[in-house]
Amino acid sequence: MSASSVAAKDNVEFWSGKDRGDENFPVGSALIRSDLRPHVHAYYTFARNADDIADSSFLPPPEKIRRLNLMEAVLLGKQETGSPSALTLRASLAKTGVSVIHATELLIAFRQDATKRRYDTIDELYNYCRYSAVPVGRYMLDLHGEDHECYPSSDALCIALQILNHLQDCAKDLKDLDRCYLPRALFDHFGSGVNDLRAGKETPALRRVFVTLLDRIDRLNQAATELPEVVKDRRLRLETAVILGLSQRLRRRLAVGDPLAERVKLTKIDAVCSVLSAARHFW
Repeated sequence: MSASSVAAKDNVEFWSGKDRGDENFPVGSALIRSDLRPHVHAYYTFARNADDIADSSFLPPPEKIRRLNLMEAVLLGKQETGSPSALTLRASLAKTGVSVIHATELLIAFRQDATKRRYDTIDELYNYCRYSAVPVGRYMLDLHGEDHECYPSSDALCIALQILNHLQDCAKDLKDLDRCYLPRALFDHFGSGVNDLRAGKETPALRRVFVTLLDRIDRLNQAATELPEVVKDRRLRLETAVILGLSQRLRRRLAVGDPLAERVKLTKIDAVCSVLSAARHFW
């Protein structure tokens, strides 16, 4: 058997069918410098494949952990086969000098996804976002050579985006994976429960849970408004402004839409308006 056949046989990755076009927000878009886009795509592919493992409906938790550990081993150079995306990202990080921590921290969140199905408090949810979302923003900043003073506003934006996604997919996550990121303390406080997410239509108590999280997102978006002001790279500055605008627009849509009755999502008009609004940050 050839080396390539062995590598293919031992590959722990599989593709869910999702790609960058399925995301709410730009991933390595044309706004990013062309020389950096392949590196962004390498990072995204690694993250996407690891996320697909963590979200698999047929792999048992121990197998998910094994596969994620193998991806990390390849990423760190402890193994050469089994994870093509980790191998590609390893080469990318070596070329750009960006720290591997922004990838290994993602794996902390994905391992957690493999075993943890409920979150008791907002602090627990924020801690999850610290590993599932924050590293993405920090990777982008480091790839562009930005100062670490950008981290706090980037962290706020990434956490807002992650919680928005949790709200969008709250019913689907529970139905497909028996997973709920919305804090149990909020359900208890407003007299609701996780099973209310199965109803197909929000209740008044559940709406109050959503509103409380949306208020948090509003504050996070406000903290993130500094980001386009402090980023030095013009293209990245524009992209962060567009993403912030999309985050604000999705927050407003979820304030009036029922994520149980339909998937509340951004529209092409939202994208156009966000780009036009962000244009002032290009100069």
